[in-house]
Amino acid sequence: MKENNYCRQLPAGYTQAFYLNCKDFKVGLVFTLVSLVVMVAVMALSALPLLLGAQPGYMVEFEGLQALWVMYGFMVLMLVYIVLHELVHGIFYKALTGEKLTFGISWSCAFCGVPNIYTYRRTALLSAAAPLVIFTAIMLPVQIAFFYVHPLFYWMMAFIFGIHLGGCCGD
Repeated sequence: MKENNYCRQLPAGYTQAFYLNCKDFKVGLVFTLVSLVVMVAVMALSALPLLLGAQPGYMVEFEGLQALWVMYGFMVLMLVYIVLHELVHGIFYKALTGEKLTFGISWSCAFCGVPNIYTYRRTALLSAAAPLVIFTAIMLPVQIAFFYVHPLFYWMMAFIFGIHLGGCCGD
């Protein structure tokens, strides 16, 4: 499709500048630790409005098992987010290359790739950054809005936003 976004064989004179195998345990562990640090930082920053004296509005009250159902919904939302994140990578890779996509999951992450081709830097950067831009533009306003709805929603959104930004570190 878009041959100018990738090549099937390495160009003549190509020299490898850097190699990173994310399936390697040590590399996966480093990415996981970096993701956790980013997630904790997002959670800490989410506490900042409260520390600065902002008064949240709590318009929703939970009774009985409602909070448990909210937590189940939260877990489902986390899984849906991971799938959507990888689908956004796939949409961009497909639009830029037209090639067959591969999706999978390893011990440390979910992934989307385009096997058997070498993408150029622009294609790889656009595809890698797409979920960061799209989901940050969605999640940040939602988290701010949840500050005025209920603390449980606010902190769940902060956690998902932290997972989002932490996961984007691996991208």
